[in-house]
Amino acid sequence: MAGTIAIKNGHVFDPLNEIKGDRMDIYIRNGKVVTELSAAELKDAKEIDASGKTVMPGGVDSHSHVAGAKVNVGRMMRPEDHYKFYQKKTPLTHSGCGYSVPSVYLGGYEYSKMGYTTVFEAAVPPMEARHTHEEMRSTPMIDMGGYLVLGNNWFLMRYLKEGDIEKAAAYIAWMMRTHKTYGIKCVNPAGVENWGWGENVNSLDQANIHFEVTPEDIIKGLTELNEMLGFSMPLHLHANNLGHPGCWEITRDSLKIPKSIKAKPKDPNVEWAETKVNPKRHESVYLTHCQFNAFGGTSWRDFESGVKGITDYVNSHEHVVMDSGCVPFGDATVMTGDGPAIHDLYVLTGNKWSNTDVECECGSGVLPFTYLKSNPVHSVQWAMGLEVLLYVKDAWKSIMTTDSPNGGPFIKYPQVIAWLMSNKARQDTLNECHKWANDRAGLASETREMTLNEIAIVTRANAARTIGLSHSKGSLGIGADGDVAIYDINPAKLEVSDYESIIRAFENAAYTVKGGEVVCQKGEIVAIPEKKTYYTDITVNAEEEKKMIDDVKNWFKYYTIGFSNYPTPEKYLANPTPIKIDAEV
Repeated sequence: MAGTIAIKNGHVFDPLNEIKGDRMDIYIRNGKVVTELSAAELKDAKEIDASGKTVMPGGVDSHSHVAGAKVNVGRMMRPEDHYKFYQKKTPLTHSGCGYSVPSVYLGGYEYSKMGYTTVFEAAVPPMEARHTHEEMRSTPMIDMGGYLVLGNNWFLMRYLKEGDIEKAAAYIAWMMRTHKTYGIKCVNPAGVENWGWGENVNSLDQANIHFEVTPEDIIKGLTELNEMLGFSMPLHLHANNLGHPGCWEITRDSLKIPKSIKAKPKDPNVEWAETKVNPKRHESVYLTHCQFNAFGGTSWRDFESGVKGITDYVNSHEHVVMDSGCVPFGDATVMTGDGPAIHDLYVLTGNKWSNTDVECECGSGVLPFTYLKSNPVHSVQWAMGLEVLLYVKDAWKSIMTTDSPNGGPFIKYPQVIAWLMSNKARQDTLNECHKWANDRAGLASETREMTLNEIAIVTRANAARTIGLSHSKGSLGIGADGDVAIYDINPAKLEVSDYESIIRAFENAAYTVKGGEVVCQKGEIVAIPEKKTYYTDITVNAEEEKKMIDDVKNWFKYYTIGFSNYPTPEKYLANPTPIKIDAEV
């Protein structure tokens, strides 16, 4: 249970409060950060000596695939994945297995060991929301939420084609409440619906069949609706043509579509922790797993990095934030709502392949994959993922991910951090890679080494701010959740050339504190904390919502389930925590 904790003499990195390694104390009472403790409270408090250690807010992963139907398919189709990584049952913890796609229990434990306390599932199909919440509820240690997949939704495509923006807004608000989800996810707009008929879209102005809307229509429409409703986070965009040589150009052009749409997050009904940096997002679009959307060349023969074309655009515009989708080599499981992209990968590799069409909503695909240093394309992809983070001049425009488990499992984050912090680590890996990594990417000449403060930005502070949780997450300001990660790194003595020590420190936090309770110590789970499930509860005009629901009920004849069985009841959520927004459109 949340208690009273005094973390003493640590080197604190709290970017949202502009604290960059200052030696200071952090106090937590009743699960929240407080200014100080009384003498009587200090006497009974648990004291942690953080002398010579790095103290950061708990890690926040704003894009990971950890729960839901496609994740479970990945577990089922990969028995070989389970043999490689497992944990025995202990008096406190469940057993678990799975390297790239861990079981729900193991996933929660492994995130906590690394100092992470908050993780968001990146793609929730509405029809499969109940199952997703069941898996999130069973995932221990971490607070969670999920993004609702809407970029190929029949109702929205029809409303956008008809120009019925009021009904579209009412539909989105109702869907978020109905499925207890947090933000809008848009995957291969217009293309996934085409994939249900064996086709795709290849340009932003190509209309899809039946609904006759283009990717540009959907990106623009969903961005406008996102700001009209005042979501805490931007539109979460997975651009078209992902994974194809030359796709960086359509990605850049996709980012241009919402450049004139101003971010208008409404004030949610929450108490805000103290921060010195503006805690609210100012971006209208969040580009996800940029690496996979940044392929250059015209074919696999002349494949090269196209990252610079995207980062140059991001560096010169304020409306974009993005996560990286790094590739740390080794086994991965590719899973995405972009069905045609997975099929193309199946044709290339011949690996096991699963494909699903989720009726009137979206689709997905799953395929086992292995990234090899000896493979020319994979070696360039590794370089590209790091370029995404290193080429962006302002760390507040980027977030570190592996698009887990697409680029690789989240347990590889410590290795990615080491590459970002140490040029020697990158050069040593380049020497082991296929020569394309040198010849067809610019990483070899990039000497930037991220600081611990920048690592704190891209692994917690900016993720929390981007998705609108900086009122309680990603900072150590007064009133923030008592989520703290303490690492065995002394900034005063840090030698980044000794990158193995960086990996070891971030693999197993010296302490992970969740809600004011020590839950993990040096890789050992010592307590199972309570957790929260976030979702967005938007209030809109009741008249518009009634008209929309009548319309939805009429079209529900195309579903194989009854309308009354569609919603996800709150009982499926662990400690449901709504973010209430009054849109009244």
